[in-house]
Amino acid sequence: MTTFDAAGHRHLNPVDSHAHERAARLRQLGLGDAADPEFDAFAQRVAQTLGVPNAMVNFITDTHQYLGGLFTKAAGMEDPASDVDPRSAPMETGYCPHVIARRMALVLEDVCDYPRFAGNDVVDKMNVRSYLGAPLIDRTGIALGTVCVIDSEVRPWGRDGLNAIKALAGEGVELIHRRERDLQAG
Repeated sequence: MTTFDAAGHRHLNPVDSHAHERAARLRQLGLGDAADPEFDAFAQRVAQTLGVPNAMVNFITDTHQYLGGLFTKAAGMEDPASDVDPRSAPMETGYCPHVIARRMALVLEDVCDYPRFAGNDVVDKMNVRSYLGAPLIDRTGIALGTVCVIDSEVRPWGRDGLNAIKALAGEGVELIHRRERDLQAG
């Protein structure tokens, strides 16, 4: 289904045929609806590794996205006085749903170079100019979410950036598997 925003920008939402399986798996693991200190610490390490101000571990349910891990140097992203959860986002926001649907990393050195992505809400709302993300595919073969970074500046990620985000996604999957083992043992 194609949607348009108030300014007339066309949004091409990815087709996701595994949403219900993913949501069930996330519930089984206790992920996708609350901030997690372990994933916050991991997001901070991702940001430091790639030298960017913002990194996330984004779990994609069947209805929304949830930043289980978040690191940002941007002031005011998490306002405790606000009723709006800054970690939750609709499915049509951002680029992670595309990573999930493709089951492949997505490299956008300058989101404005891609008409499909330039009109996304996050470009203006969060000043996103570049994006790099990879899927978190667990042992069941389900893409549970992404590890990703964003910046307000154009970033020449190149092959090094692609290889780094894929390796970091592997580490993120290991955190998920360790959580699963702890749940089974506990």
